[in-house]
Amino acid sequence: MKILVVYNLPREGFKALTDAGHEVVFPEETKFSSDQLLKKLHDIDVVVSVFTEPFTKEHIEAAPDLKLIANYGVGYNTIDVECATKKGITVTNTPDPVIEPTAELAMALMLAISRRVTELNQKIRVKDGLKWGIMENLSTSLEGKTLGIIGMGNIGQSLARRALASRMKIIYHNRHKLDQRIEKIYDAEYVDLNTLLSTSDYISLNAPYTKATHHILDKRAFEKMKSSVYIINTARGPLIDEAALTEALQTKRIAGAALDVFENEPEIHPGLLKQDNVIMVPHVGTGTIDTRIELGKSVSKNILNFISGKGKIDMVN
Repeated sequence: MKILVVYNLPREGFKALTDAGHEVVFPEETKFSSDQLLKKLHDIDVVVSVFTEPFTKEHIEAAPDLKLIANYGVGYNTIDVECATKKGITVTNTPDPVIEPTAELAMALMLAISRRVTELNQKIRVKDGLKWGIMENLSTSLEGKTLGIIGMGNIGQSLARRALASRMKIIYHNRHKLDQRIEKIYDAEYVDLNTLLSTSDYISLNAPYTKATHHILDKRAFEKMKSSVYIINTARGPLIDEAALTEALQTKRIAGAALDVFENEPEIHPGLLKQDNVIMVPHVGTGTIDTRIELGKSVSKNILNFISGKGKIDMVN
């Protein structure tokens, strides 16, 4: 098989493919340009896509031999899955390697925003940027607070495990209620969305991005929340209406937000950049070198199992 990787990713993750005798083509630079990619696709059997680069109908139609689009990452909304399906092309993703690092970052953001870590780090560097004193620079503890998880899948459950260690109460909202056995593990309570919005001290978005979850946090949602709530988003940017979030922060309708993803990334709503009560990082939920290599290994496993027709593949269509 001839396999095209659209981004210059760590080679360690793809060693199993070359060891099996397959030809793996990487870009010489960071990534292929649009024109380069279209030209390269004419004799490709498998494409390894990434969550930052669109793989569209035009790309699919430029690849007459394409049999598999193996996405490097869990989110595949940048792939025209409908077109691929119509053409009999399998699409896979890599859900397992992203679970722990994404939950780890969500917990880090939750701690950092509640304890004002980044805000105070910046202010202490400026002469007279803050006051020292027993009643100055106060923040909020996690212990005893309610964490509302929207999307209690693998990542949401991994975050719940960490939150339990901080003695938080866990409530969640899903399309479907979890099995009681799983709820018992995390001492988690299923609630409707309105209850979660109105009673949570922290709200973490861990749901996939779909038409149903687009702007699940909009102006009406923010109006239902406590003024002391913190929002954590390590899922997908368009789950939040950024204009409404900015207004809620500016008017102190909510206490703060910690964001790894953005509605129109890499563009960020200018209002968010001016807020002390917002922490922002550039979509690095899975951004550890360990995870990048493991993602490559997971992609390679999907490809090898697809070619052999044996073993599990993480098919999404």
